[in-house]
Amino acid sequence: MKYRTIGTDPRTRREVSVLALGTMLFGSVTDEKTSFAVLDRYVEAGGTFIDTADNYAFWTDGGQGGQSEELLGRWRRSRGIGDEIVIATKLGARPLAPGTSYIDNREGLSAKVIRESVERSRERLGIEKLDLLYAHIEDHTVPLQETVEAFGSLVAEGTVGLLGVSNHATWRVERARALATAAGLPGYEVLQYAHTHLRPRTDVPDDLFPDGSLGHAGPDLLSYLRAEPSLTLVAYSPLLKGAYSRPERLPADFDHPGTPARLAALRDVARETGATLNQVVLAWQLGGELPIVPLAGVSSVAQLEENLAAVDLELTAGQRARLDAAH
Repeated sequence: MKYRTIGTDPRTRREVSVLALGTMLFGSVTDEKTSFAVLDRYVEAGGTFIDTADNYAFWTDGGQGGQSEELLGRWRRSRGIGDEIVIATKLGARPLAPGTSYIDNREGLSAKVIRESVERSRERLGIEKLDLLYAHIEDHTVPLQETVEAFGSLVAEGTVGLLGVSNHATWRVERARALATAAGLPGYEVLQYAHTHLRPRTDVPDDLFPDGSLGHAGPDLLSYLRAEPSLTLVAYSPLLKGAYSRPERLPADFDHPGTPARLAALRDVARETGATLNQVVLAWQLGGELPIVPLAGVSSVAQLEENLAAVDLELTAGQRARLDAAH
């Protein structure tokens, strides 16, 4: 395994494995025995960066989520896991009531919700301090100042370490960071967005992102990362839920004329290296100029093993240039 540091403050920064493990469906679709086996193997391989959220996976049973955090809590207790493993969680997108969703009835990012959500997550995970806490989705009903101050107070109290943000417009990330700096508070240092080798259309609106998909790390966000080298991108859905090996799973927003050329370049590099398409995608993210930590979820130890092998896959400068240039 290889490692990198996230965060800049010596009091809160952490060294984490370069490959993060997503646990969205652990404790729901992925049963406990399989989930524990994956977690055990990940740690055995040197993995130290696990991701969850307080609303995972509410859509599987029509509830409010919490299954993933609860499973991680049981796993931690049964294995004697301490603070050597960094567990990141997210808040703000938990449905307020069973049978609803984050589209029509989300908890949001008020100071009250933030504090209550953190206490629930700490209890489910069985930990005193959340290593990394993300604002999961935007909340336009609450002033950014209120959210920034609420997050900052939790860091000051020692309840939370690092702060992160997910699925926000780049300008809102920058504004929140500026507000935090002006108030002498810690700001967002880890950005979690969808990012993969294939490029999506970003003009496709949906219920959550009516102005287009803010969930993807598009040109604006990538430019922002280049200008702010202290930030880290945690890239979720790097393997598009298996679409690289099963093209019928390719999301609709990747169905455009640029996709075939990007896929062809991936296939060429995979043939040259003897690696799988998934491994080439992860290696491309890991070895690039930007500080990217791929966040890949798996449903079996075999899938995890494939991903772990990507950590040691070194692409040549020529291969990387071809992958970058394909369009």
